[in-house]
Amino acid sequence: MTTSERKQALSGGISMDWPPEPILGSFYGEEEIEAVVRTIRSSRDPRVGFGFICDEIKEFEEAFAAWIGTKFCVSLNGAGGALDMAMICLELEKDDEVIVPSVNFRASPLAVLGQRAKVVFAEIDPRTLNLDPADVEKRVTSRTRAIVPTHMNGLSADMDALEEIGRRHPTKHGPIPVIGDAARTLGATYKGTKVGRKGWMNIFSFHTQKMITTLGEGGAITTDDRDLVTRLQGIRQFGNPAHSYDPTLRGVGWGSNYKMTKIQAATGLVQLKRLDDLVARRQRLARARSAMLQGCPGLQLPYEPAGYEGSYYLYTLLAPREWAGKTRDRLMEIMKKDYNVECIVANPPVHNTVPYIASHVGNVKLPVSDEVGGRIFCAPIHPYMPDQDNAYIAAAIWEAMDKVRAEVGR
Repeated sequence: MTTSERKQALSGGISMDWPPEPILGSFYGEEEIEAVVRTIRSSRDPRVGFGFICDEIKEFEEAFAAWIGTKFCVSLNGAGGALDMAMICLELEKDDEVIVPSVNFRASPLAVLGQRAKVVFAEIDPRTLNLDPADVEKRVTSRTRAIVPTHMNGLSADMDALEEIGRRHPTKHGPIPVIGDAARTLGATYKGTKVGRKGWMNIFSFHTQKMITTLGEGGAITTDDRDLVTRLQGIRQFGNPAHSYDPTLRGVGWGSNYKMTKIQAATGLVQLKRLDDLVARRQRLARARSAMLQGCPGLQLPYEPAGYEGSYYLYTLLAPREWAGKTRDRLMEIMKKDYNVECIVANPPVHNTVPYIASHVGNVKLPVSDEVGGRIFCAPIHPYMPDQDNAYIAAAIWEAMDKVRAEVGR
């Protein structure tokens, strides 16, 4: 982006104060409103109501599984509950270990700790920001029960490499399963498959900020494992699978209430129709922004390895290595103060920034994660962001970088 292009982009201003992680990450139109109203009207009959595992939920699960390319989908009330359920299915014991990244939202390590098991943090690849398979392999022990990569900010983890590690290091329970946390990565592809296709299971979020949303909350687990599905369905509804693929099965033990609602599912079916377009819009904006930022000194742009396509839930950048910490924060301050572009650190390493997790994992040494945590920042992106706003944000990043460089002398 030349100086004159930056000047022109900034002169046009920006259309709104974009949140760094927009509160509505999707788009809602009249079709969603009509689906809600139609579902409410059809549920007023006392013999119909809103539950439990109704046709709308079954239809949404079938459509979502087909979109991902898996045999099964289990809809849920949120991705946090889905992570809890995944850990329950492992039947973890006190000294069992689950490998997760630290540069991540806190949900997956909290799910491990919630089952009284041990969190083992592994390093990330500083370009992809996903679990580094080489470091994961160093941390595998006979007590490792699962590897749980977070598909970070819209880019898939290297699932083939992680699954191969699991096969190379079987425990008494068999090969170590890989459970993908895909809360932020719906719509991304990995080696010709949709994220959610590989691994024992993958967990999705339909929270209000995510790629699609089922009225603000919701989630799903995709898998090809029929027995796992029956277990998940039982946990979802007080031990009774209800919508089981085995109609003779009466119960599977412990369960609670993790169900998605009928209205959420009806809305989700409409949102699912929009998903291809929503992802394509994000990709177009992100790649256009990266082209405008190409050559900005010291700035690490989002990276897509060969065979990967990110869905760009967040547009993730790394400040220069020597700017880690306070200088990165100064860059974000200038972006907000001088250009009204608010950025977010998503996410700092949780092993030393979330007190509850830190109190359970001890003195963890993760130099790569700590460095990335000091450099990472995310600038606003949304599928319906105007091109002018996208160019404005790119120009603001250039200008803010120049101002920081002038302040620090490098």
